[in-house]
Amino acid sequence: MAYGIIQEEKVNLVDDLLNTRRYDPHSILGLHTTREGKVIRLYRPDAENVYLEVKNEILQATKVHPCGLFEYRVANEIEALDYRVYHQSGLLAHDPYAFLPTFGELDAYLFGKGVNYNLHKVMGGRPCVFNDTEGVKFTVWAPSAKQVSLVGDFNYWDGRTNPMRSLGSSGIYEIFIPGLKVGEKYKFEITTQNNELRVKSDPYALYSEIRPNTASIVQDPYQWKWNDAEWIQNRKSIHKTPISIYEVHLGSWKRRDGHFMNYRDIARDISSYCKEMGFTHIELMPLSEHPFDESWGYQVTGYFAITSRYGTCEDFQYFVDHLHQNGIGVIMDFVPGHFPFDDFALARFDGTCLYEHEDERQGFHPHWNTCIFNFGRPEVSNFLISSAINWFDVYHIDGLRVDAVASMLYLDYGRDEGKWIPNKYGGKENIEAIEFIKHLNSIVHEKFPNVCMIAEESTSFTGVSHPLEYNGLGFDLKWNMGWMNDTLRYFRTDPLFRLYHHNDLTFGLLYAFSENFILVFSHDEVVHGKGSLLSKMPGDYWQKFANLRLLLSYQMCQPGKKLLFMGQEIGQWNEWYCKAEVEWSLLQYPSHAGIQTLVKDLNHLYVTEKMLHDEDLSYHGFEWIDFNDTKNSVISYYRKSPKNNREALLCVHNFTPQYHHEYIIPVRSIYEIEEIFNSDDVRYGGSGKTKMEIHILRNEQGYPWGIKLSLAPLATCILRVKK
Repeated sequence: MAYGIIQEEKVNLVDDLLNTRRYDPHSILGLHTTREGKVIRLYRPDAENVYLEVKNEILQATKVHPCGLFEYRVANEIEALDYRVYHQSGLLAHDPYAFLPTFGELDAYLFGKGVNYNLHKVMGGRPCVFNDTEGVKFTVWAPSAKQVSLVGDFNYWDGRTNPMRSLGSSGIYEIFIPGLKVGEKYKFEITTQNNELRVKSDPYALYSEIRPNTASIVQDPYQWKWNDAEWIQNRKSIHKTPISIYEVHLGSWKRRDGHFMNYRDIARDISSYCKEMGFTHIELMPLSEHPFDESWGYQVTGYFAITSRYGTCEDFQYFVDHLHQNGIGVIMDFVPGHFPFDDFALARFDGTCLYEHEDERQGFHPHWNTCIFNFGRPEVSNFLISSAINWFDVYHIDGLRVDAVASMLYLDYGRDEGKWIPNKYGGKENIEAIEFIKHLNSIVHEKFPNVCMIAEESTSFTGVSHPLEYNGLGFDLKWNMGWMNDTLRYFRTDPLFRLYHHNDLTFGLLYAFSENFILVFSHDEVVHGKGSLLSKMPGDYWQKFANLRLLLSYQMCQPGKKLLFMGQEIGQWNEWYCKAEVEWSLLQYPSHAGIQTLVKDLNHLYVTEKMLHDEDLSYHGFEWIDFNDTKNSVISYYRKSPKNNREALLCVHNFTPQYHHEYIIPVRSIYEIEEIFNSDDVRYGGSGKTKMEIHILRNEQGYPWGIKLSLAPLATCILRVKK
């Protein structure tokens, strides 16, 4: 009779383990007290014999059910840490099912509210010491799953072996595996409500296998000894700081024998180059893990993982540390607007649309064939905000450039009539996305003062870079896409007809100070058949280079921060291709070397001349002199600082190949003037019409009312004026 009861108990245990109570394996496996005393239960499917170590003695467990359930009865004084078990890999360690949850109730509560800003530390696979035992804790969010199991090398990727414990309504599953170390590969095997198996990479993984493999890899990101404390302490607000950004795709800036370079090698080369060229920051196209090289990183599958293409987490920490020690800030592209459909990643993570919307009118992006995040779900918002915090906390970066903000702000972005769902007020604004953006910017600025949040936003949405307290979105800077489009349209026009397009030069100043703008010539302008900046320029060989020199110097003189994509600083002929490096060989030719010298001199001039940057986000730093000379296609204006009303920089641009020998500019109160820059300098490949004599024109009473000077063809000249 007793034997029959025991056997019935075994059947019930197996049923609980395999079916009814799959969400709570710890209540069955591990050390338990029964009517007959204490027993250790192990689940090893397909095993015939199982051994364990109790008090340093190797003992054989008894198979009590054909499914692979084993037991070993022990003395009542045996505790959870008095025995160890073997994993399939042969690893001998404490029993994962002998430990309480590693994820606390407070963490779960805050996560459910969308305000747990330490998810990068408590979620995913993280090495830790728990109950004086070294191992790795694994935590994942899968609220609609029937069961979640941890799979990896240590258990031969057998999802039956290590089912995870559900933490109830939070939707969190967790398990602590003693003995595992940094470098362990793993994934989560999810059983959906339809009994489908989905094997998923860890959304919170810090590192992954190099594509095409997709396993997550355990990392400890807090071992690096940082040497950039002085840089972090001295970070200043962007408003009074010169910011000249060098936008870089790490995989194609430089290559070694046709292959990717390591973060450390790139760091040494690019920091020296940026210092020489005068760039204050670099902006890295997305380095979050992504499976497809040709996506350039914008189809993210690992929002917490640094891409393994160029090295390890520590390699990238070295990269940032090295640039900081050399005075170069590091900005990264961040892509919270959408994610790809790759089956191993976020899409339908637990068998449902967990991170994305179910309705395609909200959850599918027609431009990029991607999923759109459900920003109204607190856990999803928390996931993305914690991802941003991860880059600041773990990697010490100085800013995030948030990609495709316009696509987040508008429900009808890229959609035909009837293919989108209005908000609750009947409008097209994405209220949940707007609140997410405000939340993101507020928390980032609270936790990391003086870092920079930048919006790539292409519409006239009001207040993108306005403070939150003034109902803005809270970004520090916004890409000025309107200025870029107007300027490039103007420069593509033959100089003979530019007089009819003069408005393209002046229109941008009507709104130049409505936002905190960056003037950008980014990667987007030199791909997909658009041609390089140089190839866009009209005219013969000399005029193309002269136009490019004029374009780059015009950008530097205009109010706003600056950004230039790699290759543009040497006048690359071909448009950018992500599988080939910048065409450095062009520097053997004087015209290209001249462009590089021009950019270097402009950057250093921008940093050293306060009037070019001190008020470049304010109308106090700009004053028109003459914007009406459409006949000659010439404009002139002051760059100035209210702190110094006795001095200014006079910027004059001649947008035609016409050489003006005696050009008159109506400026008053000048008693001294000198040329400090001219893009027509022979050092840059120009014709050398520089440092010409400048006459101050005076009225009958002797008061200065203008200057007469020579204007070089297709050139910018900058004059220091003393009043």
